Amino acid sequence: MDGLKLNVKSFKTPNAFNSFVYKYIRPSKAKRSFEYASRLIDCGISTPFPIAYFEESSALGLKRSFYISKHIDFDFEFRELIHKPWFGNRTEILEKFTEFTFKLHENSVNFLDHSPGNTLIVKTENDYEFYLIDLNRMKFETLSFDKRMHNFRRLWLSKTMVKIMSRKYAELYGKTYEETHALMLKHSRNFQLKIDKKKLRRSGRKMKFKT
Repeated sequence: MDGLKLNVKSFKTPNAFNSFVYKYIRPSKAKRSFEYASRLIDCGISTPFPIAYFEESSALGLKRSFYISKHIDFDFEFRELIHKPWFGNRTEILEKFTEFTFKLHENSVNFLDHSPGNTLIVKTENDYEFYLIDLNRMKFETLSFDKRMHNFRRLWLSKTMVKIMSRKYAELYGKTYEETHALMLKHSRNFQLKIDKKKLRRSGRKMKFKT
């Protein structure tokens, strides 16, 4: 084990109600993270290798919990592709990320926190590898076409990114580019508008969708 780097995720102490729930009714975030990571790996989907989880509790409920995984020396997060339109090989990476997301969907994985900071990207000699993190919010279910497109919404995609990714997903899924693009754009716009609603109302400005 010499030289092995570990990451320890410490979850926020739950309130009294959730403390009871996580102790007696529903698995804790730490336990879910460990179990979901193991399930992803069984599906051939990359995530930092799960080592263990630990829970501290009393008769009243869960107090603290921790999830331990192997450290990944990654090169960048997905969010950099949003903030740096000039990022090298951006189109290729977006297409490969779309393939990665398609693989999630084909394995009935609905990653509810599919957001810019939750995918780590490793550049290898000839390819890119994608690792999911923050796994405690996930469903394993068959995804309809609408649910698949809805799953892209939290990525905060620009119009250019939607064009690239919807074209690739349409090719993989067997839908037309037009219907794939329209649905992905719809869910992305709706999410961005929802998040910015309070800010826009205070400023009195209209939101401009990212280019």
